[in-house]
Amino acid sequence: MYRETAAPGGLDGVVRCLWEDAGGAPKRIVPDGCVDLVESGGEVFVAGPDTTAWTWETSPGARARGVRFAPGRAGDVLGLGADELRDQRVPLGDLWGKEGELLAERVLSGAASLTDVVARRRAGRADREISELIARLDGGVPRVSAALERFPTGERQLRRRFTLAVGYGPATYLRVTRFQRAIGLAGKAPDLASLAFSAGYADQAHLSRDCREFSGLKASEFFRARK
Repeated sequence: MYRETAAPGGLDGVVRCLWEDAGGAPKRIVPDGCVDLVESGGEVFVAGPDTTAWTWETSPGARARGVRFAPGRAGDVLGLGADELRDQRVPLGDLWGKEGELLAERVLSGAASLTDVVARRRAGRADREISELIARLDGGVPRVSAALERFPTGERQLRRRFTLAVGYGPATYLRVTRFQRAIGLAGKAPDLASLAFSAGYADQAHLSRDCREFSGLKASEFFRARK
C-alpha cells in the first residue's frame, strides 16, 4: 500500500525518494528530518520537518504521492528556511502565491508532476559544510560536539545555518536520525536493550524516552509493530 522509488537522476542529492500511498488504515508518521511536497485529497502542500508524531489518514483507494527532500535541501526548492515550516502543513498556494496555486492546479489535473515542480523551482547548490555535518550526524556520532569539530566556520554560525537548512538544530537532528536508525534495526534486534545499543543509545531508558517523545507510544508498543 506504501512504496518508495528512487529520485530521478536530475534531482539526485536534492530528493531522497519519491513515495506513493494507496490509502487505508491511519499511519503514525514520526520525525525523519525531512520535508515533503505532497499531493493528496485534492490539495498540494508542503509537510515541514516534524518534532513529534502525527497521524496520516486517507480514504481507502485514494492515492497520495510525495517528494521527500533530502535533509537540508528543501530550501533550495521552496525558497525559505525549513525552520519556518517546522511541524506545519502549508498549501502550495499559501507558500508561493499565484504561482503556487497554478502549479498545484497543474499537478492535480495531471498536466505536471511533483517532480516537475521540484525541477522547475530548483536553485542553488548544497551547502558543503551543512552536508558534511548532516553526514557526520547520520554516521552515528555520540554527541553534537564531536560532529562540529574541524569546521573552518564558527560553531554559532554553523548551527544557525543548519537550523535554517534542516528545520531544527543539530542536537534535535541527532536524536531524530538516531531514532530512525533504531526503526531500521527493529527487526534485527532480539530485545529493546539490544536495539538501543545497536542504534547508538546510552541505554534502553534513553531509547524509551526518545520513542515516547517522537512517536507518542511506549517503546515496547511502537517497536513491536515493526518486527
